Formats: sequence, C-alpha cells, structure tokens
Amino acid sequence: MTKLVVKDNALIQASYTLDTVEQRLVLLAISEARETGRGITENSLLEVHASSYINTFNVEKHTAYTVLRDASKSLFDRYVTYHDVNPKTGKDRSFHCRWVDKIGYEPQSGTVFLRFTQDIVPLITRLEENFTKYELEQVSRLTSSYAIRLYELLIQWRSVGKTPVFDIAIFRQQLGVEPEQYKTMSNFKTYVLDFALNQVNELTDITAKYEQHKKGRSISGFSFSFKQKKEQKKTIATKQSNAQALCLKMTNKQRHLFASKLSRLPEMSNYSRGTEDYDEFAVRIVEMLTDPKIFETLLPNLQKVGFKAA
Repeated sequence: MTKLVVKDNALIQASYTLDTVEQRLVLLAISEARETGRGITENSLLEVHASSYINTFNVEKHTAYTVLRDASKSLFDRYVTYHDVNPKTGKDRSFHCRWVDKIGYEPQSGTVFLRFTQDIVPLITRLEENFTKYELEQVSRLTSSYAIRLYELLIQWRSVGKTPVFDIAIFRQQLGVEPEQYKTMSNFKTYVLDFALNQVNELTDITAKYEQHKKGRSISGFSFSFKQKKEQKKTIATKQSNAQALCLKMTNKQRHLFASKLSRLPEMSNYSRGTEDYDEFAVRIVEMLTDPKIFETLLPNLQKVGFKAA
C-alpha cells in the first residue's frame, strides 16, 4: 500500500515538538485525505481510523485505540513555528500557529476527527516545486519522533543526495528537541542524532551519514550525505508491477463482486462521499478498481474481503 505525504518545505524546515503518535496521526490525516481525492481545506473535518493506524504502523488494536485517544487530546495544544520572508520588506519573519483548531475522538470505532488550522492547510496542500513528497511507508516503522523528523529534513535534498550545513541551534529545534533536553553534545549525539540516524538507515529507503562542522573547538552544525538503497528501488518497482498485473487480470465480474463487499468495509469509509448508499458506493468502487494505482492502494482491503493475489 502506497500512501503519499506532501508537505511544504517551509513546514518541514519548521520547528515543532510532536511525539511519535502525534506525528503519525498528522501524516495519516494528510495521506488519507489525498487518497480520497477530496483533498484538505480549512473546513475539512478529516478522519483517521484506528484500523488504518493498525495496518500502517503494525500495532495491536488496544494499543492503537489508547494512543489515538491520548493523541486526540494532546495534539490540540501543539503548535508549530515556521519561517518565511515578508514580501513587502524582504525580511525574515517567524510565525507560531496551532496544528489543529478542532479535534475529537469516537471511542467505539477508535476514530479521530480533526481539522487543520487555516495557516497549516496551505503548507500541506499546495502542489508546487518546493514541496517534498514521500511515501508514508518509509516512516511507518520508525519509532523515534526524531527519526521521522530527520528523514523529512533529509529527503528535501533527495535530488542532490546531500544537505547544506544545519546550524546546531536550528537543527535541534527542527528535530523537536526541547531547550532543556540533551544540552551536552555527547548526549545530543547519543540519544538524538545517532539514534535517529540508525533508525533511518535501518528502516527507510535511504542510507545517510553526517559530517560535523566546527567553529573553534565547538561543533556548530551538521551536514548529511545520503543515497537511495538499490534493493528498495527494486522492491517498490516489483510491488507496483505486481499490483498492475493483478489489476489487469481482475475480470469485470470480480470487480462487481468485491466492490459490493468493499462498500460495506469500515476501512473504506474514507472513500465514501457520505451521501451515497452501499450500492451507489459499490458502483464507484468498480471504477476505482480499474485504476492500477488505486488498485494497489486498495489491495490490503481487497484481501480482507477474500481476494487472493495468486
């Protein structure tokens, strides 16, 4: 299953402190809104289902319900600091804003409902050249919030495979390290940087290393170089080709059969328009199953209702 996350580089370079579950919740909301084709506006009340959290991050059901309930409370108080340039004066400026202005939790289904603030929405949804795109799958196994942030910061520079020097003070903020945390460089490297880098290297599609830069005797910043894992490229290509083959092999009769089953699957509620009944939804799913990319995304749900990828 491929879920695409798109964020403005201004947001990726911003300073914010979210724990791992909060980051995962934000990333799921972004990617699933894109999958439905409805996108995100400042009026969009998005849904993240526990089932999606379970499938994406491979956690137990009771764990997912608990952490999503807690994150639905804590995320409301989180804020982000981002930087831009005043178009009138050309001077740098910084803003503080909340991630969400509305968030709720439905305990029976383990569903989080959230609405991003009007300041955050443009940083998530505009599709321009200065955006970073990556697959949610690449961070799904990362258990460190620092590792997720480090991966995001690095892949902005995927086209060149190396980063500029990150000033240490700004870099700490971008990783979400609080001012009172890991004040000594040895602790910062041990418990934040090296730990995060090891997870990125082991569990994502890139292998990275860093170089430290000094002013006098003190470390003033870090730069990174990285490369794509060859086997990862091959795996992604294989997954895509397999999904395309299955899509082409599925008969029209099978599409109608499985579309009817999918229309009643709770995990498919993200794709529903809300005003259609099961039969109307099934008709639209039939059409969706003819698209290889959508088929690949729906494959885990297809398998849940009995489709065998033989």
